[in-house]
Amino acid sequence: MATAARIPLGPSVDAIAARSTEAVEVFEIGYDSLDGVRIAGWYCVPRREHIPPPYPGLLLVPGYISEPTLPKSWAKLGYAAVGVAPRGKLRSNRQYNPGYPGLLVDNVVDRNTYAYRGFYVDAARAVDFLRNRPEVDRARIGVHGSSQGGALTITTAALRADAIACGAAGAPYLCGMMDAAGLTHSYPYEEINEYLRLYPEREQAVRETLNYFDGINFAPLIRCPMQINIGLRDDVCPPETGFALYDALGCEKTLHPYPNCAHDAGSHWEAPRIVEFLARHLQPAGALVRA
Repeated sequence: MATAARIPLGPSVDAIAARSTEAVEVFEIGYDSLDGVRIAGWYCVPRREHIPPPYPGLLLVPGYISEPTLPKSWAKLGYAAVGVAPRGKLRSNRQYNPGYPGLLVDNVVDRNTYAYRGFYVDAARAVDFLRNRPEVDRARIGVHGSSQGGALTITTAALRADAIACGAAGAPYLCGMMDAAGLTHSYPYEEINEYLRLYPEREQAVRETLNYFDGINFAPLIRCPMQINIGLRDDVCPPETGFALYDALGCEKTLHPYPNCAHDAGSHWEAPRIVEFLARHLQPAGALVRA
């Protein structure tokens, strides 16, 4: 993070008229991150005549195999919303593209070159983008995502503890990683099992690297309110790791476990709860805040 702080953000913001509507303006954005990698994303804001600024900022972080969201629906609620594409994702994959599967074990024996080192910083730098926008209220910035997006919600709230006002993480990936690889044979964690079958002598080095990037070890750094939802039948991100993450959080926190849900983590029922949670803490002018 200290290295990244010395890199000028170099933000670019280009209006995309074809994707904008009467209520929402859409922009394609870019900024610089570690190793000189240019990071792309979408930025959506309400039109001023519909909802005047300042707006709360909202960072939407992507899953492992999904591409960045175009967050027009959040902008309609009154947020200045960024859907970020960390390195390897669409429009951010020109300089680095390990593929899927591949990201989880790329350079996994060295924490200084491990894939998620840049990935975590890329997401955190999106917060810097929001903080530098004149229409955004710097005191009201939240982060939300599920699966890998849940992991990035945790790490971003930890790495930008001075800037994040709240976070909502669903089915958080990258938590208890070595334990998760033993609890499931589903991808992406199966990548770890495959790697260690080929290189069993590297297990200790792999363990040390993954512990360094494990979301459970980031959790105590978080100071803002957090809402977590997990599926108790999740075979991708085992619920045991979700409970361990929740236990490690020292902030104001809420856990919603869904007994009959898998990796969707009860998203059908959780979605309105997330809207309400974010609205309560970020106070967008266009959202209905229920008591």
